[in-house]
Amino acid sequence: MILGLGALAALGGLVQAQTAAPRFITVASTTSTVDSGLFNHILPLFKAQTGIEVRVISQGTGQALDTGRRGDADVVFVHAKAAEERFVAEGFSTLRRPVMYNDFVLIGPKADPAGIRGSRDIAAALKAIQTRLSPFVSRGDRSGTHQAELALWQAAGIDLAATRGTWYREIGQGMGAALNTASAMNGYVLADRATWLSFRNRGELEIIVEGDRRLFNQYGIMLVNPARHAHVKQADGQAFIDWIVSPEGQSAITGYKIDGQQLFFVNANEPGA
Repeated sequence: MILGLGALAALGGLVQAQTAAPRFITVASTTSTVDSGLFNHILPLFKAQTGIEVRVISQGTGQALDTGRRGDADVVFVHAKAAEERFVAEGFSTLRRPVMYNDFVLIGPKADPAGIRGSRDIAAALKAIQTRLSPFVSRGDRSGTHQAELALWQAAGIDLAATRGTWYREIGQGMGAALNTASAMNGYVLADRATWLSFRNRGELEIIVEGDRRLFNQYGIMLVNPARHAHVKQADGQAFIDWIVSPEGQSAITGYKIDGQQLFFVNANEPGA
């Protein structure tokens, strides 16, 4: 069969379109950026401007950092500053950029068996929960929230290894699963406010403790070091980071609200954030 020049050109164009690789990056990120709905809001805006698709691996912060260490992501976007700084010190990134913050809240049943509602002292609240052996759900997944929770128990002077019992339940899962478990068992749980605001299966749960400065929750973003993993998409990964910390990206984050409530507060240009 003989094809005309026009048909050959059309066929060539079709083959080229089919073989052209999609332009995308992989971002390993804490579950809260996904569970809160933030990424569903901002990622289409970034793709519309740049043509770069962002494929997200949703994990606890510890797992996301390990994904970056293996070179299985181009960018890491998490919320555990000490662990992020260690990631940079180890050479897996060359720079951590602050992006935004919100806070943690202690969620619990309306009946409040530990008697801590309205307290602004998270350490005292945790002591009361442990003393009364009230049910507490821990993510237990090395996430930023889990790391913050463990630090708060330590600040409260409680040795979980010595005192934990059936009242303390580790589930090894994300924030949504932890909230669902707490709802099912009418237990207490530490959550980031953004995921809580987007959570609909609340049952008898409500915010019990908030406002302690120790509940501050900072997020940072890092490019995985291409010197460690040559396949990292450096240009496109850096384009995403640059957009996130730019006025346009920061405005997109600020504009994300649920029921009129802002979920994240930007601070990319705040020294030391």
